[in-house]
Amino acid sequence: MSDQPRNREELYQYISKVGREKFILEDMQRYGFWQGDSPQGSEEDTRRQLEIQREINELGRQSSKLQNEKLLRELSLKKRLEESRRRRQETKERQERERQERAEAWRQRKEKEILYLGEDVSGDLNNTEGNEERLNSLSLPVCNTAEQIAAAMEITVGKLRFLAFNRKTSTVSHYIRFKMPKKTGGERIISAPMPQLKQAQHWILASILEKLELHDAAHGFRRERSIVSNATPHVGAEVIINFDLKDFFPSISYKRVKGLFRSFGYSGAAATIFALICTAAEVEELELDGQNYYVAVGDRFLPQGSPASPAISNLLCRRLDRRLTEMAEKLGFAYTRYADDLTFSASGDSLNSICNILRRTESIVTHEGFTINQDKTRIQRKYNQQEVTGVVVNEKPSVCRKTLNRFRATLYQIEKSGIEGKHWGNTSNTIAAITGFADFVAMVNPEKGAEFQEQVKRIKEKLKQNTLS
Repeated sequence: MSDQPRNREELYQYISKVGREKFILEDMQRYGFWQGDSPQGSEEDTRRQLEIQREINELGRQSSKLQNEKLLRELSLKKRLEESRRRRQETKERQERERQERAEAWRQRKEKEILYLGEDVSGDLNNTEGNEERLNSLSLPVCNTAEQIAAAMEITVGKLRFLAFNRKTSTVSHYIRFKMPKKTGGERIISAPMPQLKQAQHWILASILEKLELHDAAHGFRRERSIVSNATPHVGAEVIINFDLKDFFPSISYKRVKGLFRSFGYSGAAATIFALICTAAEVEELELDGQNYYVAVGDRFLPQGSPASPAISNLLCRRLDRRLTEMAEKLGFAYTRYADDLTFSASGDSLNSICNILRRTESIVTHEGFTINQDKTRIQRKYNQQEVTGVVVNEKPSVCRKTLNRFRATLYQIEKSGIEGKHWGNTSNTIAAITGFADFVAMVNPEKGAEFQEQVKRIKEKLKQNTLS
């Protein structure tokens, strides 16, 4: 074709003039798909060639389409991978965000709540409902949650958790434990609380325990009561019967202390915390790889040395005191208790009930969860020296004359030749021993006690001067 159509109208005119097939052949020649000036052969060959050309064109279109589909598949796969990575990253970020939110929520919850305090003691910590009406009637602080207790004690919930946690094995001990000789022989284990725990126990003592009424028969560890007030009701009696409660403080378990706080109206959570602060288990100290460990042996009980223990023991003995008082009055006896020392006294016809006192006291004591130390049960009659908690009560409250004479002689020897080689009582601290005994005499007999206290004062001043020189 010499003259190419210049526009669509000329193209249509040209195709009409030469025919569609010729036009296609010319285009094939022009693009190199057909050699020669004009087609050779029959019309059948021409048609066949045209069919082949159409098939070639169709194959080209299909090949282009397949290539496009492959590209599309690659693009789709890439898009899906990118979407998958995006979703995974979003999931990871969401999970991390949720983890941080849970951690923050847990941290905030731990600042306000105590959910676990160790094995066997944490079951009641979710119970924060107390009897506020009863607490108010007893004038006790309404502290039924860990947050309320910590705020009242002016410490954090974390510190409260640390002080109350029941550890079977720990590298930290809240007590300093040592032994002290008993007046009657043997040794007594003293558990002195560390300052932070002692402060918490003092708060419980002042804010709760001291606000509650005790039975009138209790004389130990009470204001305006003493061994003298405990002995006075028995002065001049014909017969005095003494009982001793065996392992008094160790027999008061954690469960009993918790039950006591519950009886005041406190929630299970508060009673658990208070009881854990006021009790401790016996421990064995072990060393492993240079580290000291404190391993709990047995269950928790009331430690001797805690400022709260005496008041708790008195409160737990209220029913014991009431039952023994009622029993004693019916049999014509007087009854008092100083810690673990039970005393009954009587005169006249009431002495016929001594056997009843012995039998029924043991029954009541056992029923109240205590045990009588049979080796220390004594029956003292008037024709012998009668003592109640160390005070002679035959005619009036006094100190044993022989003991006073020995003490007077000891003070004379110390004042004359010094303290070296001198002893009093079962302790190696002679100064503390003579000071304590002088104070004891002053409590029973103020006039004689004042003389001894003055003499002890002179001894201390002389020893101080000798030390300075």
